[in-house]
Amino acid sequence: MIHDVDETLAALLAAEGVAGGATEVLFDAPTRDWAARRSAPCIDAFLYDIREDVARREIAAVPVRDTGGRIVARRPPPRRLRLSYLLTAWTTRPQDEHRLLSVLLGALLRHDVVPAAHLRGALADGSLPVLLQLALPTGGDRGIADVWNALGGELKPSLDLVVVAPFDPDRSEPAGPPVQARPELRIHRTGGAPDGGAGDGGAGDGGAGDGRAGDGRAGAPAAGG
Repeated sequence: MIHDVDETLAALLAAEGVAGGATEVLFDAPTRDWAARRSAPCIDAFLYDIREDVARREIAAVPVRDTGGRIVARRPPPRRLRLSYLLTAWTTRPQDEHRLLSVLLGALLRHDVVPAAHLRGALADGSLPVLLQLALPTGGDRGIADVWNALGGELKPSLDLVVVAPFDPDRSEPAGPPVQARPELRIHRTGGAPDGGAGDGGAGDGGAGDGRAGDGRAGAPAAGG
C-alpha cells in the first residue's frame, strides 16, 4: 500500500505541482551526503512517519456474500493510516526553492481528497477516499527539527504533508451455516404447580365430601328400623 501512495503522490505532484517542467519528484532521505550530490532541481517527498488514524477506525465487520447473496464470511473494515511526508525543494538558489514550495502549496491546498485520476494501484480500486492534510501543526511527540536532526542535514524550508490512506488487512472469518429450521416459541412456567392442578385436587376433595354425606343419609333409616 505504501508504494501505491508514493505513486499516487508522484502523479499528483507531476500533474499539478511541477507540470510542464524539468523538476523531478523523488522519495529519498535528504541527508547531507544526498544533498551534496544533487545538481538538477527536484522535489523530494521523504516518508518519515507512519501511524494509524485511530480517530477514523471502524469496528463493524463487513459481510462477504456469495453469488446467491448469502453471507459466507466477515472481514474487518480497512484501517486508515497516516503517512507523513517531508516535502522539500532543491535547486541552486533559495529563491527558486521558495517558488517551487509556493507552487506545491497552491497545488495541494486545492484538494482535500486526492482526485480519482491520480490514484494508483489498489487505491484506484478502493471505495474509500485518500485524504490530504497539509502544513498542520505537528504533535508534541515529534517536530520537523527532530526529523532534520535524525537525518543529519541542515534545516531548510519544508512542507509537512500527511496522506490518510486506507489499508485492507486482507483477512476474514468464515460465517456459520445459515439457519434453515423454522422458529419455535415455547413458554415454560417456573415454580409452583402446573395450571389446573390445584383445581383438580379441590374437585376431588369435594367429591369425597359428597360421599360422606351420602353415607350419613343411608345410615339414618337403618337406625330407625
